[in-house]
Amino acid sequence: QVQLVESGGGLVQTGGSLRLSCAASGSIFRINDMGWYRQAPGKQRELVAVITSDGNTNYEDSVKGRFTISRDNAKNTVYLQMTSLRPEDTAVYYCHANTRPWLPSRDYWGQGAQVTVSS
Repeated sequence: QVQLVESGGGLVQTGGSLRLSCAASGSIFRINDMGWYRQAPGKQRELVAVITSDGNTNYEDSVKGRFTISRDNAKNTVYLQMTSLRPEDTAVYYCHANTRPWLPSRDYWGQGAQVTVSS
């Protein structure tokens, strides 16, 4: 089993910055990719950013140039540095991890962190 614990959410004004952290524990050897999803009220959950085990990254178009995902494998932690925040970034942000390709497919989720950007 893998546990993902998020921290760093909060309230920020338009143009501000926040950094989300997600620390993995348990059977961390099972983890392959890690990423961040978000879900705004009344909206579908969407992939914000993903980072693979070898460090490749991908971003949702609206956050490119503003958000940066990074990963510290030694600390079993993934980060999302968010800058130039906009009200439309307001959502619950969920940390996500999947399993190594030689393991049965499994998805792990954090508890969610509320990010609110005031306008």
